[in-house]
Amino acid sequence: MPLILAIETSTELASLALLDNDRLLTRESPSLQTHSQSMLPLLQGLLLEAGVRLDQCDAIAFGAGPGSFTGVRTACGIVQGLAFGADIAVVPVVTLLAMAESCRMQSGEKNVLAVLDARMGEVYWAQYRHEGDWHTVQEPRLSNPAEVAPLGQVCICGNGLVAHAEALRHLTASNRLPDVMPHASAVAALGRDAWLRGDVLGAAGAQPLYLRDKVAFTTAERLERSRA
Repeated sequence: MPLILAIETSTELASLALLDNDRLLTRESPSLQTHSQSMLPLLQGLLLEAGVRLDQCDAIAFGAGPGSFTGVRTACGIVQGLAFGADIAVVPVVTLLAMAESCRMQSGEKNVLAVLDARMGEVYWAQYRHEGDWHTVQEPRLSNPAEVAPLGQVCICGNGLVAHAEALRHLTASNRLPDVMPHASAVAALGRDAWLRGDVLGAAGAQPLYLRDKVAFTTAERLERSRA
């Protein structure tokens, strides 16, 4: 089995994981503002604990987005640098799929709607079904919470359930798990699956998945929203 290093920095909680067969080691950093400063020291500690060198890893899997603009760019920059330096492959993992995998790992749910707060009154969301492997039912998208529309009975996970509770009240679900978020442990598991399928890229493939071009409201727009 491959040795997979995973990095996830698309939300306020940044995490690292090292997956070696059934051995999983993790590290976490809770502050979005310091992801770029905290990740490399955490990574050094993780590799030291595992007793492995970076160049012994078969691939670096990472949360490619959607998510925080700054967080996703941080992951891509770190992964590109590490992969170029160690000459190892990279595996981009969709953040919403990592949420679905986290949901399955924690609850056993196999029909999952992942809903991530996108700020600016919107959510990122996608729907997945697990049948031995994950299948995409609805591709990742950005929309108003009222436009979220699952197909069939699903478990809904993610902080969108809290940030947009009223707007998502219309959704029926087999289970609601607002605390399930992207984590490097799920990214590592999905990265290993991708490596076994041969779905890996060179270091230059560490690119972000953006669903939104605009990352902040203008001053005029903020004023207008405050009057609404």
